[in-house]
Amino acid sequence: MQASLDSFGRINRHSRQAIAFEQAVHALRDGMAGRSDLLAFGNGKSYGDSCHNDAGSLVQMRQQRSVLGFNVETGIVEAEAGISLEELIAHIAPHGFFLPVTPGTRFVTLGGSIANDVHGKNHHRSGTFGCHVESFELLRSDSHIYRCSTTENPDLFSATIGGLGLTGLILSARLKLMKVGSLDIDETVTAFSSLEGYFDLAADADEENEYSVAWLDQLASGKSAGRGVLITGNHAENGNFRTEGVKAKLGVPFELPFSALNRVSLGLFNTAYFNVNRLKSAPHLAGYGKFFYPLDGVGDWNRLYGPSGLYQHQSVIPFEAGRSVIPAMLEASRRAGLSSFLTVLKRFGDVRSPGFMSFPRPGYTLTMDFPNHGEKTLALLTRLDRMTLDAGGRVNPYKDSRMSAEVFKAGFPQWPQLEKLRDESFCSDFWRRTALVTDHPRGQS
Repeated sequence: MQASLDSFGRINRHSRQAIAFEQAVHALRDGMAGRSDLLAFGNGKSYGDSCHNDAGSLVQMRQQRSVLGFNVETGIVEAEAGISLEELIAHIAPHGFFLPVTPGTRFVTLGGSIANDVHGKNHHRSGTFGCHVESFELLRSDSHIYRCSTTENPDLFSATIGGLGLTGLILSARLKLMKVGSLDIDETVTAFSSLEGYFDLAADADEENEYSVAWLDQLASGKSAGRGVLITGNHAENGNFRTEGVKAKLGVPFELPFSALNRVSLGLFNTAYFNVNRLKSAPHLAGYGKFFYPLDGVGDWNRLYGPSGLYQHQSVIPFEAGRSVIPAMLEASRRAGLSSFLTVLKRFGDVRSPGFMSFPRPGYTLTMDFPNHGEKTLALLTRLDRMTLDAGGRVNPYKDSRMSAEVFKAGFPQWPQLEKLRDESFCSDFWRRTALVTDHPRGQS
């Protein structure tokens, strides 16, 4: 059957071949799945084409979202791969638990969180999502279900965490949760007038807080260049475990014929956001939704970018290069005349993931969102790629829809190991475009 299963970036939009979960399971168990036929599809929150398989079918995983078990003594929950993080929070929070790691949206699935080895605002302390996965069940095209952990099928365990869904179909997983005193966050907002101000604050902020992230005014120039706010937080101890509803308070109800995000609108927003937040010097209480998932409160906010969609560029730059390279990347986007709606900067720590293809590594990670203006945008993204590689960094695969094979392979030299363990019945548009390209001209994206 055909279904609308676009990625969040909405760059390559068309109906796609979909297959029900049960149908995919039968095909795999009966040995009827063809080469590169399948790829799991959760909630479509990846920005690029790592969640697409236009040469085959997407397995609709949201049908499988039951909690299979929860031990309130050990804090280990077992659930089917299609459950969303929001649904998982609703189940575990009343018992005083929260996710050990969460990305910037609660609408991703458990399976997608493992396949992309997502990270959050506490990588410096807790590492990636995969660091807290106890085990999972993986169905492969040899018809076997493999129980994978650090001691059982450890090669498949390390390949699947961050393996972009290419090693088989994750059926369920066991996750070690975080015991917390509240869902609320004791939040502190600290304004800085330059990037040097951020760099001077960042290490101590990580040392003193569970969560830390900075918002940057990417459009600010002159004396205001590099200004922003550093947001830090820790779980409160007030015993509030009430969860929030998932319905967005605001929304973009229809497709805009143009991008509403331009230098004028973003300049006004950035100035207002900076001025409001720089007044919040005193610590205060923030709900978990506002702190972790601020954009979840605006339904379909990606429609603001217009019919051509958006590109997100996320890089990680080694610590020693951060103070020179990150300002240069921001300046490159300003010189290109392109505006990033959401510009986020934070630090990755040295907590290693069990997944060998995990994106984070020690350093600063910079994320920028750009409306798609065609070749002009692609040229800037190619420039940002080159700056990242020259600094010894890498570009995030699950946020990408256009990086070259050269850029991917230089950032992830372990890719042949994943290719060796990839299930022959699973593939993605991203993998064909990068890993499976054998002759790609240098410098192109």
